[in-house]
Amino acid sequence: MSFLDALVQYDFLQKALLTSIMVGIICGVIGCYIILRGMAMMGDAISHAVLPGVAISYLFGINFFFGAVFTGVLTAIGIGFVSQNSRIKHDTSMGIMFTSAFALGIILISMLKSSTDLYHILFGNVLAVRPSDMWITLGIGLIVLASVYFFYKELLITSFDPTMAAAYGLPTKMIHYFLMTLLTMVTVASLQTVGIILVVAMLITPAATAYLLTDRLSVMIFLSACIGMFSSVIGLYFSFTYNLASGATIVLAATALFILAFLFSPKQGMLWRELKVKKKKDALSN
Repeated sequence: MSFLDALVQYDFLQKALLTSIMVGIICGVIGCYIILRGMAMMGDAISHAVLPGVAISYLFGINFFFGAVFTGVLTAIGIGFVSQNSRIKHDTSMGIMFTSAFALGIILISMLKSSTDLYHILFGNVLAVRPSDMWITLGIGLIVLASVYFFYKELLITSFDPTMAAAYGLPTKMIHYFLMTLLTMVTVASLQTVGIILVVAMLITPAATAYLLTDRLSVMIFLSACIGMFSSVIGLYFSFTYNLASGATIVLAATALFILAFLFSPKQGMLWRELKVKKKKDALSN
């Protein structure tokens, strides 16, 4: 049975496709701000820090969204608190906080009788997405997109020049933690699709690909969302057709698009740069 025939026939595949598209879009949007601020490691830290919240949620039988957001935001605050109140640098603080949170999550998982669902949280299984997960992802997506739309200027200024933003009187710390909250919510939305281990790839790779294609933030956000969406659709197709791990397949699709942009981007592509250098050398030699 072809992918399109299965898509028409099976509800679970329709939910998987919609959820994948939403995750690709919101990861692409938030990822732009993450790489512009040089916070790729923070994305990795938050993705690992939500694990104990997920485990606690399963332990008490509540939706993992609440526990994951709580521990993710708490870890982000902890990273800032440690780096601001000691000689420890920011990257060291991240290493301490997210590894300890991840270790706590692993211990909590080992205490649970069944870890099947939590295995999917680690590595993703979009083909098993539930209606509640799809609606949570939709709600998070609307919140994230609305936040980026209404606070576009504030996020733009603080991302490119935080010193000037502070001089203008913008609450840079509050904006930072607001962005960390959005990042945590996007991470939670991505758990069922790509899992904790691979979510950082969906946050970084589409945005990095778009960064190679344009110099304007608005265009970058649009391209990154499209690349994330396209990667999710292609990854889901190969995952279903060849019975592959969904999260890993989606990430590899995004990586393939990055490689194409890295090689063939009109302005930043490696092959185009080499061709321009060769033309200049030939012109000088003649």
